[in-house]
Amino acid sequence: MGDPRKLSKKYDTPNHPWIGERIKRERELAIKYGLLNKKEFWKMETRLRTFRRQARKLISDTTEQGAKEAVQLFGILKRYGILIKEDASLDDVLSLNVESILNRRLQTLVFRKGLAKTPKQARQFIVHGHIAVNGRRVTSPSYLVPSDEEDLITYMPTSPLASESHPERTNVVSEDN
Repeated sequence: MGDPRKLSKKYDTPNHPWIGERIKRERELAIKYGLLNKKEFWKMETRLRTFRRQARKLISDTTEQGAKEAVQLFGILKRYGILIKEDASLDDVLSLNVESILNRRLQTLVFRKGLAKTPKQARQFIVHGHIAVNGRRVTSPSYLVPSDEEDLITYMPTSPLASESHPERTNVVSEDN
């Protein structure tokens, strides 16, 4: 029997814990995107940092392998809808910010599609199993939705929210007026 694998940390905490400007920015984004705590923000920030680090490495790499890795990086970023431009360069990857990743979270997309009234309500619907992506129940609000599945976000057919007459359903037409 083998030893259990050592789990790696999925986020890095800030170097200095009490910088007021950073705390204020994190709080504003946490409210805007309905994040539960700072750890969720730091996870997305670390994921962005990984993409940017890889892009910096590839800018200096002029070999054939570097070109292949750049194409793969662009493929990942385009599949998730983080990088939209067709003729994107590595400089475009370096110009990404954490909001470009936060916009691709399931919680944000459920709110923006009008399936929930607030980001917090979107989170609750997801955690309680009322939201399906491509016909499958997804209970993780931090799920990064690929751009081809973005139009397939709906209520679960077995959920009470699937009924048009449910009181928690948003009436998008009346809110626009």
